[in-house]
Amino acid sequence: MAQKNYQPYTASRRYITTTDTSDLTKKAPEKALLESIKRSGGRNNQGRITADHRGGGAKRLYRIVDFKRSKTDINAKVVAIEYDPNRSANIALLQYVDGVKSYILAPLGLKIGDSVIASDDADILPGNVLTLKQIPVGTNIHNLELKIGKGGVLVRSAGMAAQIMGKEGDYAQVKLPSGEVRLIHARCRATIGQVGNLDHENVTLGKAGRTRYLGKRPHVRGMAMNPVDHPHGGGEGRSKGGNHPTNVRGLPSKGYKTRGNKRTQRFIVKDRRK
Repeated sequence: MAQKNYQPYTASRRYITTTDTSDLTKKAPEKALLESIKRSGGRNNQGRITADHRGGGAKRLYRIVDFKRSKTDINAKVVAIEYDPNRSANIALLQYVDGVKSYILAPLGLKIGDSVIASDDADILPGNVLTLKQIPVGTNIHNLELKIGKGGVLVRSAGMAAQIMGKEGDYAQVKLPSGEVRLIHARCRATIGQVGNLDHENVTLGKAGRTRYLGKRPHVRGMAMNPVDHPHGGGEGRSKGGNHPTNVRGLPSKGYKTRGNKRTQRFIVKDRRK
């Protein structure tokens, strides 16, 4: 997909860019594969805001994407490539030989008419699903499982790809897009190829309104607030009141280690920060 620019007939229009959707082949989604989304506005079950700057946005329905690829050893044909408003990647509509339809993430190079399959005997082609044990070292993969049979949870956004670095015993060393090298069980499955829609990262929103369409509300600096509203508020001029950077609830927001999972630390071969 290419990037699309616009004539600057308004000030904001000068900077807006979008991805060219001419490669997409179907506008209306498959009705049987749609679900409604319940919006929280960033609030928890007590009605308190726990995720800031969320609310509004364009209405949309959720597309049920088959991250598990549970229909094994059955060929499927790609019948459409579609836009998904819930993710950065595009999705591909599959029709299996038994008539069942499902969505998957559309990898780079997948075209209408292509055949894909989830099987340990599958060829190393974009869209096919195999266990890590059967995938050659150096292959690009996405939609990667962390637990056997749970379905893909890693490497699912536009343009992303992980790489198998090596295999040792029951585990494979996988280099993730962050640079982290992690041990993942060789019986976990992954999809061959790189996620498509590479130009997504080059899109410029261009105006505040397009951010609001995505359900993101304005972000106000804590230093611009009063002391009652934020730990950084108040003071004559710009002042944090001697506090280290915190969020509105007073929790550290910079240099604060959030990972405390000692149980899975042994699976990290190389930390992404090093």
